[in-house]
Amino acid sequence: MQSFTRTLRQLLLRTSILAATALALASTSHDVVGQAQGQPAKWHQWGGPQRNFNVSSPPLARTWGAGGPRQLWRRPLGEGYSSILVDGSMLVTMYRRGDSEAVVALDAGSGRTLWEHVYDAPLTRDGYFDVWFNSAGPGPYSTPLIADGLVFAVGVTGKFHALDLKTGAVRWSKDLVQTFNLKDYNAFASSPLAYRNEVILPLGGSNQGVVAFSRQSGDVVWRSAALPLGPGSPILIELDGQRELVIWGQGEIIGLNPDGGATLWRHQHPTQMGLNISTPLWEPGRPLFISSAYGGGSRMIRLSRVNGRTQPEDLWSNNRMRVHFGGAIRVGNLVVGSSGDFGPAFLVALNAETGEEVWRDRTFARAQMVNAGGTLVIVDEDGEIAVASVSETGLRVHARKELLASNAWTPPTVIDGKLYVRDRKDVLALQLSE
Repeated sequence: MQSFTRTLRQLLLRTSILAATALALASTSHDVVGQAQGQPAKWHQWGGPQRNFNVSSPPLARTWGAGGPRQLWRRPLGEGYSSILVDGSMLVTMYRRGDSEAVVALDAGSGRTLWEHVYDAPLTRDGYFDVWFNSAGPGPYSTPLIADGLVFAVGVTGKFHALDLKTGAVRWSKDLVQTFNLKDYNAFASSPLAYRNEVILPLGGSNQGVVAFSRQSGDVVWRSAALPLGPGSPILIELDGQRELVIWGQGEIIGLNPDGGATLWRHQHPTQMGLNISTPLWEPGRPLFISSAYGGGSRMIRLSRVNGRTQPEDLWSNNRMRVHFGGAIRVGNLVVGSSGDFGPAFLVALNAETGEEVWRDRTFARAQMVNAGGTLVIVDEDGEIAVASVSETGLRVHARKELLASNAWTPPTVIDGKLYVRDRKDVLALQLSE
């Protein structure tokens, strides 16, 4: 029975996990999209500048020609769901090539390769890694991180690299499976997060907790207690002056002290097989929103500081929204997300205060979204790209066009009116601004 349960868990995981599940508030400051004139555009991490899929943006065009928005360039890349990072005129992402994985830098204006670092990462047919033969694809799932002129990238088998942003040269590397003696783990999908001088990374779908590495040397700064981890990516929040690292457990959401890794609080959120994959949603002054597929549903949690300790309390919970991977978006008093696991997944809006369903839209397949200056940029898994507005009365789609192939599971990157997006074959750059 134990063997059957483990096999079932692996089956569920490999049919669902996403690079995009693969997920800092950068160091001690925040990047800003739509920056002062003369400053380079930045999208340095999973989920965008604030790690919540919400960015400022110049106005986006709401009408397109028959061919869709103006295409700047398109090029083949390869397997993978890693998001596309932006640093000025450079793009960074990951992909798989045969038995190897690659971290690649592209010219933002043309898509040509500037550098790439390729390393061996063979998959096996034991346990998780027979995913190569599954429709979900072999990854990579994690999105890299840019910080301190370095690119931090973890592949599906736990090869973790710090690369020079300008050249791709290796500064340091770790084999996480060997370094931490991980004997029972699933594919690495969490995206690294920057904090102070460290890069923080959950140790895959294992029970070995979270590790903070020195960004410059790769030395371990701290390691948390052993925690059974879900695949979702961590976020950093600030609560009454206390910074906290929020991570997914397999049946709970957990708060850690980013200075040392001590556990601050734990709050139950069970899912089937521990598949908590999506990214928690946090905005200053508002409660913490979490959502999972596989029976997990959604939960709005008030975090309060009482006598120097953080106390979590449910404001509401329901099963009306079940975000599979990626993340939900806060738009005014609405929380909007793509709800569903196996079978159809529809866009759903919940009232943020009560949890009541406000509307449900069935015109998109499972979708990833970014709120770009009040306009929602949507990419669904069938490859359709759209711009839309959200209100209490529903979703108003202004323009849509199928430009990608299935599975298009990577969240869009929208910066300075340009859209960078990928499927499992191509990378595409589009001009969305008016």
